[in-house]
Amino acid sequence: MGLLNKLGNAIGGHSPRQGNRALPQNRNEKGGHAVAAGPHREPEMQETSRVSNGLKEFLWNLDGLGRGTLLDMGPAWQTTLSFFIERGFRVTSDDLLRDWADFQSLELAKKKEAMTADDYAERTPEALAKRFLAGNLQYGPASFDALLLWDSLDYLEPAVVKVLINHLTDILRPGGVVLAMFHSKKPEAFHRYRVMDTNTLQVLTSKAILPAHKPLQNREIQELFGRFRTVKSFVGRDQLRENLFIK
Repeated sequence: MGLLNKLGNAIGGHSPRQGNRALPQNRNEKGGHAVAAGPHREPEMQETSRVSNGLKEFLWNLDGLGRGTLLDMGPAWQTTLSFFIERGFRVTSDDLLRDWADFQSLELAKKKEAMTADDYAERTPEALAKRFLAGNLQYGPASFDALLLWDSLDYLEPAVVKVLINHLTDILRPGGVVLAMFHSKKPEAFHRYRVMDTNTLQVLTSKAILPAHKPLQNREIQELFGRFRTVKSFVGRDQLRENLFIK
């Protein structure tokens, strides 16, 4: 995984893996790529905002934690990083959907080569997810106090989601908090999110990285997070559900 796609920004102590990784000075706020990296630039994003009761509840559960650790599964937005760093958190950003899309591109190239029966056995969704995790999200057990998952699970195959959640559960500490979002129907546009204040998210509409899958039902979500307890669930007028889970 390239440094431009995986970013940690820490305050005090060490980040969960391989020490502190500082935010490059030439990163572009919109899109997460360095300006000097080449001619490619992310397209301009349409920006709106939404009130997030889930974020408010997420922060309430983290209140008083002190110097906690947080894993943001979206792009490394400076606004989100600053928001949590100012509250004493060590923050690591790991863009799950971008990383998975890059991984799939590499796997597609391999698929075009001659494959044996054993190779096909290694291409089941579960096997692909495990191979992905062998090179991504390599953090030790109980590394984080909090996780911003956003709506990432809506863009991954169910079998992949199951393996991923098991892994994320392991790297979250007991009592750790997860904020996840789920669409009640297939989204008409692809969104990214960044934190503006204690109960407001900026919603950025951009070109889709991955196609959306069939929305998860409440029963499926509860099964995925079976090792957690659901604290609260909020349904917005934009057909987006915010779920808060505590390990």
